[in-house]
Amino acid sequence: MDPVMFSILGIDIQWYSVLILIGIIIGVILLEREAKKFNYPKDLIFNMAFWAIIIGIIGARLYYVIFNFSYYSNNLLEIFAIWNGGLAIHGGIIAGVITVIFFAKKYHLNFLKLLDMAAPSLILAQAIGRWGNFFNSEAHGIATTYANLKDLFVPEFVINGMNIGGVYYLPTFYFESLWCLLGFVILILIRKYKYIKIGATTSLYLMWYSLGRFFIEAWRTDSLMLGGFKVAQIISVILFIAGLAYLIYLSRKGKYENLYHDINDKRLVKKERKKNV
Repeated sequence: MDPVMFSILGIDIQWYSVLILIGIIIGVILLEREAKKFNYPKDLIFNMAFWAIIIGIIGARLYYVIFNFSYYSNNLLEIFAIWNGGLAIHGGIIAGVITVIFFAKKYHLNFLKLLDMAAPSLILAQAIGRWGNFFNSEAHGIATTYANLKDLFVPEFVINGMNIGGVYYLPTFYFESLWCLLGFVILILIRKYKYIKIGATTSLYLMWYSLGRFFIEAWRTDSLMLGGFKVAQIISVILFIAGLAYLIYLSRKGKYENLYHDINDKRLVKKERKKNV
């Protein structure tokens, strides 16, 4: 596949960058719409999203570079070439969550509720962004056959794109994109439940994404490694357990306690808005 979408004045515009940008834009729009239901100031949400994205991208790149330091230590300038790929989503999640916590503390808001608002946007952005790997011919799995890919109901254009140097590879990016898209639908539907608790959507995101990533990662040939283990699988297990543990914790609370749709949170935001006027 050609990683270049088009060129302007000799500058190549990469599919990878464009698809990540599209995912971010759609994600922010969905986040702002959800936040509007609770009267969160639009500028607050935009600023939070802006910095979470910037710091998240930096975190995703640093995470990737750290686990490939033997290469980047001899190619320092390539650390900044993120358009060529090399963003680790787990690093982005960690950096993004830290940013949200900072904003929550600054404006006296519930950071778990902010994460609940952002979780569907994040997983949808992941579903879209994964297609950047397709055009970069990366994040694919082990070698396979054309017949096997057809049996897996992989679209013809994806199969053709996974023919790299005459060898067919499993399109793990494609499987993860579908998994994230399905996760987006599930999170949106579950979040509509009247008695959903604050933190439940985030917990379900951690469990859903981690479950899929753990098994998909087993097929990948370009995994970040720590000793003899794949880092993404280790982190997936940790995040899945964390999500499950918090869901169990929430299940012990009363039916009407700590509700995501609680009207009281709207009053809190209005109060905070008045403070900043």
